[in-house]
Amino acid sequence: MRYDVTCLGEILIDFTPYGQSPSGMLLFEQNAGGAPANVAAALAKLGRSVAFIGKSGCDMNGVFLRRSLEEAGVDTRGLLSCSDVNTSMAFVTLSPEGERDFSFIRDADTKIQIDEVNRDMILQSRVFHFGSLSMTHDPARQTTLQALCWAREAGCIVSYDPNYRALLWPDPATAAKIMSSVVPQVDILKVSEDELVLMTGHNDLETGGKELLRRGPVCVAVTQGSNGATVFLPSGFVQTPTYPGQVIDTTGAGDAFMGGFLSQCLTRGIHPRDMSIDEAREISMFAHAVATCCVAARGGIPAMPSLETVQKLLAQ
Repeated sequence: MRYDVTCLGEILIDFTPYGQSPSGMLLFEQNAGGAPANVAAALAKLGRSVAFIGKSGCDMNGVFLRRSLEEAGVDTRGLLSCSDVNTSMAFVTLSPEGERDFSFIRDADTKIQIDEVNRDMILQSRVFHFGSLSMTHDPARQTTLQALCWAREAGCIVSYDPNYRALLWPDPATAAKIMSSVVPQVDILKVSEDELVLMTGHNDLETGGKELLRRGPVCVAVTQGSNGATVFLPSGFVQTPTYPGQVIDTTGAGDAFMGGFLSQCLTRGIHPRDMSIDEAREISMFAHAVATCCVAARGGIPAMPSLETVQKLLAQ
């Protein structure tokens, strides 16, 4: 295989707050982001071979995004730069605790066509990773579903992070229906606690986690913020704590966890269907370490840590 992982989906500019101007106006810092792009960068910085498939404009933001991925070590030949679209953007505000609120301006990432996808990148990958935001609008929705079909036909391990953003869906019911529609076709599913409730209707974490597992995945990881994560397998489940550390910006924390989780599966040569509870615990703890390093810095892609940084945390 040419790639350990190919990620498909949105890539955009996260404009995150960075203090105020002398006149008291809010200043924003330009950061490269988008959940699947964040995962790609996290994996590449951890030493994996990664390709990204997506769409941006030819504007200055699109040029910046391509450069950011390339500097992280991601193969960008699947990233289309088109003059007839504008690069998508998200303006992010942060609470004193580092939690986020979003305002989106979307264009390019929703308009990727099936015939624009580099199919060979998927066929030459051990893992195919995607999210739900590329399914909010056509043609990106149909493109994502076709790419998923190619990945399954090629025997890829399929990884999925729904990554719910309420502003990008008509209503929660529509979001839950579409986000849940692909769950039977994936091997690894990562959800937040809120996404678990949305997709299952269960407020109880154990009940909801087991319900998602029954729908088809062989590994379901539920991230719980500062409370850690719970990984569900057919053989049982395990809860793991996060590491203590400074929280500056939680942007990309879940994507860092996902990158760390997939990286460890690849390093250990484990297919998720064969994962033991002890292995799930160790893999999840490594993923927490990646996320802890991520939230100690600002932005999405810029905050993804190197393997050396993660290992230093683990050695403490």
